[in-house]
Amino acid sequence: MKALRTLLVTGAAALGGIGIGAAVHQSSTAHAAPAQLADGSIADVAERVVDSVVNISSSHQVKGGPADFDPFYNDPDSPWGFEAPSPRKQMSKGSGVIVTSGGRILTNAHVVDGATDITVTLHDGTDMEAKVVGKDPKGDLAVIQLKGKVPPLKPLAFGDSSALRLGDIVLAIGDPFGVGKAVTMGIVSAKGRASVGIEDYEDFIQTDAAINPGNSGGALVNMKGELVGINTAILSKTGGYQGIGFAIPTNMAKPIMEMLVKDGKVSRGYLGVSTATLNQAIAADQKLAVNRGVLVAGVEENSPASLAGLVQGDVVVAMNGQDMKDAGVFRNAIAMSRPGTVVNLDVVRSRGKTMIRAKLGERTDAHQVNLKRRRGP
Repeated sequence: MKALRTLLVTGAAALGGIGIGAAVHQSSTAHAAPAQLADGSIADVAERVVDSVVNISSSHQVKGGPADFDPFYNDPDSPWGFEAPSPRKQMSKGSGVIVTSGGRILTNAHVVDGATDITVTLHDGTDMEAKVVGKDPKGDLAVIQLKGKVPPLKPLAFGDSSALRLGDIVLAIGDPFGVGKAVTMGIVSAKGRASVGIEDYEDFIQTDAAINPGNSGGALVNMKGELVGINTAILSKTGGYQGIGFAIPTNMAKPIMEMLVKDGKVSRGYLGVSTATLNQAIAADQKLAVNRGVLVAGVEENSPASLAGLVQGDVVVAMNGQDMKDAGVFRNAIAMSRPGTVVNLDVVRSRGKTMIRAKLGERTDAHQVNLKRRRGP
């Protein structure tokens, strides 16, 4: 299967061919819902939160004309002598969540990436222009702000995504295939999904609530009507719903949102190591004392890791008392720590276990280049 992110944004041209047929087909996979829950019926929760989710339409400048199918069209040396095509606008649709009564909206970065114009459709059908406050492509989150006089809005309250349990019922709200706002139901299938390969930094909630193209940036809510995730991606062979959807948890999304609002960018911690998830095969091959943890595959020269004393072959088993069993989780934990933070790493070596204190630097694009062969924090 392939992880799909961009397909969650529905291109306008795709609506005619997929649209209603796919939406009707997916309705046959709906789950039977319990009539009543501790915090109220599913209908009560849905009615309480649906007006806090908006539809987002964005336009992008793309090349037009024969250049779309003729590889020689833009070649100045082409013997055919074609003129350069005029750019044209392509529309795409996604979703967003109102987070303040003043018109601030949280969505996915890929929903508004490269957008020249952004139009937000509110629950009553009102269309309003919006501007980008800040984007974080590596975490696939963006904050936009409505322009002009903002009407009364109903922001969605943030919930504690870490309190979710496997099997908890959740609702996904968005604009699937651009047919209009819709609510689907499912459960929390898994938590802490990292190393999926969709984003640079991942800590996904996995759900079987139906998520389709156009749901990107929409809300995943618990049965208290609280926002616990931003719907972002699906795992699918077809590009449509197959029961595996991913949402960015609010405990990751909220601090990123706050940094975007305050600084217009996200500052991430930097350690300077390339890593791999340790398993029994690697542990046996390397003759390591443990078979679970995060193997340090390389250490960048003069990095915080090097200065703290980490060396190639070390196995990080915990950070600040939290077990580390996956390289993606460790990478995300470092990234979500602010530069200058001192982290305590429990490390296993051939001569036993030790604790290393490292003061994190700030991650830059140069660090990404230096460690491009292996993803590392």
